[in-house]
Formats: sequence, C-alpha cells, structure tokens
Amino acid sequence: MGGMCIVHMMQKLFKKKNPKTKPLRMSGVQKRFFVSYAVIVFAMMWCTTPVLAAGDPLAVVNNLSDFIFSLIRAIGLILLGFGVVQIGLSLKSHDPSQRANGFLTLAGGVIITFAKEILDLIMV
Repeated sequence: MGGMCIVHMMQKLFKKKNPKTKPLRMSGVQKRFFVSYAVIVFAMMWCTTPVLAAGDPLAVVNNLSDFIFSLIRAIGLILLGFGVVQIGLSLKSHDPSQRANGFLTLAGGVIITFAKEILDLIMV
C-alpha cells in the first residue's frame, strides 16, 4: 500500500501539463522563400533527364582527372603570385618573418602548381 501511494505521488509530480499551443505564423518573406524553395526542389525532381553513358568510361575519368588537376594548378598559381607579393612587401618593409612566410608560400605554390608532374615522376 505504501508503494502505491509513492507511485501516485510520482505520477502527480511528473505529470505533464499540456498548455495550449498556437501554430507559428510565417511572415511574407518566409512564405516567398519557402514557396521558391519548394518550386526549385519540385523542378529538380521532375525535370530531370536520364543520362546514358556512351563511349569509353576510362576517357571520362581521365577528363575529370585533367579538370581537377587544372583547378589545382590554378590554385597553385594563385599561391605563387601571393608568395611573390609577400616577398616584395617584406623587402619593402624589411620584415624578416613576412619574408619567410613569403618564401614558404612561394615554395608551396610551386609544389601545388606542379603537383601532377611530381606525381607522374613518382609513379614511374
């Protein structure tokens, strides 16, 4: 009997009170964003076309590899240019730490620019 009383007290103590809730209203901007998002998702789902692979699949992989390495080369050239600018600014301001960072950036840019050639030399 004592256990029953404790259970009843625990139920009363931890009873969840359900306050009445109201739905959240969307503003006009939120509604427009949601509708445009839904239209884009709908168009992507229903306006797709099947893609059939024709030809050599290895050529496609090689083309993708060439594209990725060209992007890496572009990033390397950007780093190379940034390294040259850093070295020039460090020579102007006589800052040895900036000069060291410039040479490191320059070396990193050279390595990234010629990454494909370096990998080809390693793979031989």
